[in-house]
Amino acid sequence: MPYNTTAIPPRKETEATGQTQLPLTRVKKIIATDPDIAICSNNAAFVITLAAEMFVQHLSSAAHDATKLDTKPRKNVQYKDVASAVATNDNLEFLEDVVPRTHTYKSVKQRAQETRARINGEPGVDEKKPRSNGKKQQKLTANGAADRSGTADEHSEDPNAQLELEASQAAGEDVPMRD
Repeated sequence: MPYNTTAIPPRKETEATGQTQLPLTRVKKIIATDPDIAICSNNAAFVITLAAEMFVQHLSSAAHDATKLDTKPRKNVQYKDVASAVATNDNLEFLEDVVPRTHTYKSVKQRAQETRARINGEPGVDEKKPRSNGKKQQKLTANGAADRSGTADEHSEDPNAQLELEASQAAGEDVPMRD
């Protein structure tokens, strides 16, 4: 069964004619699923349908603009174009949680490895790499853990890194006692 690939033309007239591109009954069913709304008039459902059409046209035109700005422009709009439009347009900022940017499996795996290393107190990927000036990043001892391997970065991106490190150390080993 072929997909419907015909574009919905934008409205030319400024007044509503009573005809909508989206099915009014489906919009009413969506409105009926909201427990806060008991009754919705036909006029309100019609206005909500028109607003939804206008929003879809705005989002699709922003995504199409993002497609044209790509290094290799295409005719079809892809998910990455919609995510790029949401990330770059301030008036679409509320959709960042719904339409996030895509990440490659390699980058997600690397972030997970860095997070595990930071929680376990192991040297992360950043600490293993040499610095550009040849110096290692300055380390701070984590609250009296000078004889253990408990160090935390001076400029850590995660403010809870030291607390997580101390909690993992406390769970993993006892405090050394002197005789």
